[in-house]
Amino acid sequence: MAGTLDILQIQKLLPHRYPFLLVDKVVACEPGASLTALKNVTFNEPFFQGHFPSQPIMPGVLIMEALAQATALLTSQSDDKLGEGAVYYLAGIDNARFKRQVVPGDQLCLQVTYLKHKRHLWSFDCRAEVDGELAASAQIMCAVSVA
Repeated sequence: MAGTLDILQIQKLLPHRYPFLLVDKVVACEPGASLTALKNVTFNEPFFQGHFPSQPIMPGVLIMEALAQATALLTSQSDDKLGEGAVYYLAGIDNARFKRQVVPGDQLCLQVTYLKHKRHLWSFDCRAEVDGELAASAQIMCAVSVA
């Protein structure tokens, strides 16, 4: 499937649910190549209660998790053998860098680009941007288990 995915389609592919589903919409997908997704960051996110009460900032590990979920979605769309029964696991993060704070009201644009895969391990180059400005980047590995 190329193109877009709404939240209901995303929920069929990923086991995550609120408050841990961190991808709201896929706006572009070229199977086997790249995917662009969105995460709307709102003040109602539960992590803002403690990170930090007087200066809410989205934790970097959750930005990485949002990118990892986007890699799982691209993987799911890139291999016809993978279906709704596949489970995707974060297998590695390399060269993670954080360049800008992400705060309530921001919209994270999650961009993942396929690098390679071997058997059940897939590698991606990932970027999270806000208004075209780099917020975070990393190379992420996704492992796939098919039930």
